[in-house]
Amino acid sequence: MRNIQKNIGVNLREIRKKRGLSLDAAGDLTGVSKAMLGQIERGESNPTVTTLWKIATGLQVSFSSLIMEEPSMVHFVKSGDIQPIMEYDGKYRVYPVFPFDPTKKFEIFSVKVEPKYEHISQKHNEGVEEYITVLSGTLELEIDGKIYSLETGDSIRFLANKEHIYRNRTSDSSTYQAILYYP
Repeated sequence: MRNIQKNIGVNLREIRKKRGLSLDAAGDLTGVSKAMLGQIERGESNPTVTTLWKIATGLQVSFSSLIMEEPSMVHFVKSGDIQPIMEYDGKYRVYPVFPFDPTKKFEIFSVKVEPKYEHISQKHNEGVEEYITVLSGTLELEIDGKIYSLETGDSIRFLANKEHIYRNRTSDSSTYQAILYYP
């Protein structure tokens, strides 16, 4: 995958231009400042997961549509080649394994959560579903006030149009795979 910040900047600019939006208008829709959007488009800023979700939700696009690159017939992904999107000094790292493909309507991420860390995920657009499988460690997931405890190998599916919180309450790292489906 080429430089992820470059992908984000190119894709954000393309989405904004196709919709005829100024940076001001895009800022109003997303809640992200005009200055920050400009820096992202120029590849001068390394946006957090939360910032990218705000942009995706405000512009009503998939998260990975902001990071995707040109498609090919076969796409082999070496885990060491994926550049993560990080939050809070790397305590929450999202690895875009298979970015959004509009013909398939889903995207796949691998996510690593460091010990004693909590990530609050903004609600996604109506109808978006998340499919989570814990690959290692333990993960607590709070959805609409209800708490689910997942161990290695456990999976859960839910409508993601509500705020949801990922927690690693243990002293070991936790890794999960997330598939997001867009109807």
